[in-house]
Amino acid sequence: MRYLIRVAKALVFTGLVFVGAAAYADDAPAHVTDKQLSDAKCAIGMEKFLPGDYFYCLGAQNYGTQHIEAAQRFFKEAASWASKPAQYVLGIMALNGDHQPMNRPLAYAWFTLAAERNTPRFVQPRDTLKATLTKDEATKAEALLADMRNTYADAVAAPRAERRYHDGMASLKDTPGTSYCMEGTQDFRDLAQGKTQPSCPPTAQIVQYVDKQANNVFEDWTGHVTVGALQPAGSP
Repeated sequence: MRYLIRVAKALVFTGLVFVGAAAYADDAPAHVTDKQLSDAKCAIGMEKFLPGDYFYCLGAQNYGTQHIEAAQRFFKEAASWASKPAQYVLGIMALNGDHQPMNRPLAYAWFTLAAERNTPRFVQPRDTLKATLTKDEATKAEALLADMRNTYADAVAAPRAERRYHDGMASLKDTPGTSYCMEGTQDFRDLAQGKTQPSCPPTAQIVQYVDKQANNVFEDWTGHVTVGALQPAGSP
């Protein structure tokens, strides 16, 4: 069980939105500490574009500081915005009884949602758990899924998330000038140390960053359409 918790932490770490750079699985350390999770910088401005990423990051922060109820709430919010890693982590927490009663049917339901795009790293845990379910557990899991799909399945959550993404990217196009100040990119811990952000980054740089993060959020979802490079209003 401790191994599975470490795996969940590593997955949380790899999916975080770090201000200025994205984290990828290949860059994840073998063991992720609570401090690394709590130190994640979650820019509130990302909620305008990719709420799945933003709430996922808040979930990780709160998990790292042992605010488990808040972490679970944020992971569920992220899951409702099509975050497959959030759905998987919620499954791990249910499977392990991580600050909650162990619930194998609920874990399988979350794993099934996480794996619906057939992403291998989510398919394998789903199939492994499925092979161990009793008939009663499988029945309970299907009942849970029937309800959870109304909020968390890609048929509902992914188009909703993509609409938010496209609306946010379109607003960048209408931003006057050639720079964009994303709310929350200046971390309060940096401000406390006297570190200030000299200027807002170019809008084109923000567009490129958000678009890259969108590829992570919509990984393996065949319905996703990438916005691509935008020319903000006022650009030459």
